[in-house]
Amino acid sequence: MSKIILYETDKLFTGKVLKRPSKNIKSPYVADVLINDEEEALAHSPSLGCCGLADINANVLLTENKNKNTKTKYKIEFSIFEENHNNQYNKQIIGINPKIAEKVGYNAIMKNCIKSLQNVKEIKTEQVFENSRFDIWGKDENDTEFILEIKTVPLADYVDMTKKDRLKNIDYINTRNVDQKISYFPDGYRKNKNDPVSPRALKHIQELEKIKLERNIRCILLFVVQRIDVEVFQTSNLDSIYKDAVKKAYDNGVEVEVIQINWNIEGIGYFHSNNLNISL
Repeated sequence: MSKIILYETDKLFTGKVLKRPSKNIKSPYVADVLINDEEEALAHSPSLGCCGLADINANVLLTENKNKNTKTKYKIEFSIFEENHNNQYNKQIIGINPKIAEKVGYNAIMKNCIKSLQNVKEIKTEQVFENSRFDIWGKDENDTEFILEIKTVPLADYVDMTKKDRLKNIDYINTRNVDQKISYFPDGYRKNKNDPVSPRALKHIQELEKIKLERNIRCILLFVVQRIDVEVFQTSNLDSIYKDAVKKAYDNGVEVEVIQINWNIEGIGYFHSNNLNISL
């Protein structure tokens, strides 16, 4: 069986993040990057620092920015993650541009890679329901309407806990193989640890739940895991507000699906799996 391609990027350039925000442009979405070990340039970082995957000293893959009206010449698309753990070497090309995840999700539907969405009859992107714009609306093979929201999952670790608690579990972590990580969503900076990491993601799941309870529409939350060195996906323990909201929505009929994509150094993303264990 031939591999299913879910996305192909334009030509990629290798880079190393020198500083984010840039020393000249203080937007957190702009980084100074060394391209091919010879050219220092400005790059758009759509995922900010992505918890270190696109921050200082990170090795990244970039495309040329097609928007000539911007000051950034490049756009960061992937992080090159390497580790030596438990006597094992691991290298992952990790997609960190959320916009690409949306296209991956769309193509996964069209190529029947999502178990609960086969042979859809109609599909549109960027549709508004309630007070949110959702990634996809369509009609499934039974002519039932569905709304689908896509979330990208680039992050993984051997445990899903605070840095302080992680240090207490080093012995356990050191027993894990490199492909036994937990992929999790969300994570990121927040001023108050009791705030949700992503108010937008929280709004989406709450509105999907509301639509499901009020209307005869399938509501689906799709997580696109951007790496293959994991054995489970879960809503992060570090954001109990979002975790509880997803579980509540799931209990009220919102469907949760997870797919994995396997990226190569040329920026070709292959469908990897739709059988990853899910923990809500």
